[in-house]
Amino acid sequence: MPAAVFVVPGSIDTRTGGSLYDRRMAEGLRWRGWDIAMVELAGEFPQPTAAAVASAAKALAAIPDGSPVVMDGLALSALPDLIERETARLRVVALVHLPLAADLSIDAEIRTRLAAAERRALDASALIVVTGMATLGLLAQYALPRGRVVVVEPGTDPAPLARGSGGPGVCLLCAATVNSGKGHDVLLSALAAVPSQEWRLTCAGSLTRDPATADRARGLVQQLELADRVTLVGELNADALAACYDAADVFVLATRRETYGMAVAEALARGLPVVSTTTGAIPDLVGPGAGLLAPPGDAEAFSSALARVISDVDLRARLAAGARAVRDRLQTWEVAAARMEAALQAVNGYV
Repeated sequence: MPAAVFVVPGSIDTRTGGSLYDRRMAEGLRWRGWDIAMVELAGEFPQPTAAAVASAAKALAAIPDGSPVVMDGLALSALPDLIERETARLRVVALVHLPLAADLSIDAEIRTRLAAAERRALDASALIVVTGMATLGLLAQYALPRGRVVVVEPGTDPAPLARGSGGPGVCLLCAATVNSGKGHDVLLSALAAVPSQEWRLTCAGSLTRDPATADRARGLVQQLELADRVTLVGELNADALAACYDAADVFVLATRRETYGMAVAEALARGLPVVSTTTGAIPDLVGPGAGLLAPPGDAEAFSSALARVISDVDLRARLAAGARAVRDRLQTWEVAAARMEAALQAVNGYV
């Protein structure tokens, strides 16, 4: 039986896109007959304390020699000394969602330091799996051999078509952790400039992982006098989030940077029109007929797209039809797991 160990920062059940990807890949490989062990590292990554580093060293030391170890890049890239030492006996596979040097939520000086550590950790890895084509460009600064980098994009679960709000007005949904990279400031500023007030927005996503950004978002809601139409509901469980999708008319995400765009794919799976940005795989997911896209960080362009979708019922209907056409072409998690298996088979010595 093929086997691998997944090493992740914190709980695998954390409600982030990265943790969801890691969890679904582990589940998919188990379904395909793999023996998958899960190691959850304690501590805050990508800037672990000395105690967290020592704990990680102990956890990796307990993994049997020769084991393939799929290590989430958030942890791997913060532990270059440990990775360089352990690659002498383990086959380390780096699983990179977003390179640390490209994380806009991290201070620039810290990013520079982390980038140097990330370069060392990736150089030491036997294989690098990235979760979106956009990541290839972000990793270019490291000059990694192309043959050691494999793209395995996320899957999307089939979902029922959203029934919508039924009016009055247009119900907008944003599903994203409130951090600086997701562009909630752009979204709120753009909505404040929309001529029509026939809309309401629900923002579903953690308000505790980046408290400073969450506080700024709350302040902006008050400053722009949007409190009667914007609700920040925080992190929701799966059923509550599904209910939000079901009641939405349009999905909105003013993200500054994505490697893929899992939330956009989830919205399309429900037949929802999308207003988002031209980053990651979002342009490919949305295509020409399922939504309107603006350049990242461009509040004026985003506002224009929102105004068109909110004010034009016929446009919304056309975009919804486009989204329904796209939903059947979305990659499933089963296909994604098969692609991960093919990547791991090579490093595991089975092909």
